[in-house]
Amino acid sequence: MTVKQPFTPPYFLRNPHIQSILNSVGPRKLRAKRLVKKLDSQMLILTTAEGVRLAAEFDRASITAESKNALVILLHGWEGSSKSAYSVTTAKYLLDNGFDVLRLNMRDHGDTQHLNPEVFNSTMTDEVADAAALFLKDHSYPAVFMAGFSLGASFTLRIATDRGPELGLTAAVAICPPVDPTSAMDAMDKTLIIYEKYFFYRWTTSLRKKLKHFPELDFGAELERAKTLDDLNITFIPKFTPYPDAQSYFASYTLTGDRLKALSVPAHLIASLDDPIIPAVDLEKINCPEHLSIEVQRYGGHCGFIQNLAAHSWIEPKLVQIFDGHLAKKG
Repeated sequence: MTVKQPFTPPYFLRNPHIQSILNSVGPRKLRAKRLVKKLDSQMLILTTAEGVRLAAEFDRASITAESKNALVILLHGWEGSSKSAYSVTTAKYLLDNGFDVLRLNMRDHGDTQHLNPEVFNSTMTDEVADAAALFLKDHSYPAVFMAGFSLGASFTLRIATDRGPELGLTAAVAICPPVDPTSAMDAMDKTLIIYEKYFFYRWTTSLRKKLKHFPELDFGAELERAKTLDDLNITFIPKFTPYPDAQSYFASYTLTGDRLKALSVPAHLIASLDDPIIPAVDLEKINCPEHLSIEVQRYGGHCGFIQNLAAHSWIEPKLVQIFDGHLAKKG
């Protein structure tokens, strides 16, 4: 693990909570709302061989940019979507730098609760990979990249490890993934309560939408009784995942130990020491494979890396730098 400090925000943006919050709200969110109206996105429903339907938005590189004939598949975080502020602004930056972009929604995210009867859980990497493969079957690219934020970063690393060569991934980038989900939940319990309240609100809102479309799931009473994320985990993990409890469920998608041992495509993990949700110390639990590069910044909060009051993110040019580097290696 290397500690580098090229990201140096102004002093008034060095608070990790400001960094984390500005990732999704404020100026970045306002800019994203304007940008999404200007994008000529192709709305897709990707139906896998297993019958899973995932929604996505596809954009081709800006006409003002020289096309690099390369695709970036972007994965949002838990309870985010393809229209989250960070997804939209990152996509626009990539488009302006010559990359085509597929913003792929996970199951039950981005108002897609109606597409599949089963409830989302964090082990569903195969269906995301299947949807990506389906898209790539009809859209051939000499270079394909995947990048994800938070839970999407965990999906990115697991997909790159399990199915990277099959998908033809040139490289993958993971921004602030939950390395040890149990540790991340503990960290959330100890940090500002706004994070727990935020995710509780977003998850319960999503579950209510799910129940509206599939009343036969019959979890309304349990949902009304739940007051915390722990309450939801106790109820919904044994009921809607193959796991009996939170401990075994979280262990099923950890990145610790040798989980990434089979990684055979270049991958980059970017994290921050001051992340209030994902403890940086958890990175030491990864038995780092040869193809994984871990870069830790002093500042950045959770997926923020905000450079200025307009909420431009250092991650966006960083992604272009990484992808351009791999394109240069391919010749």
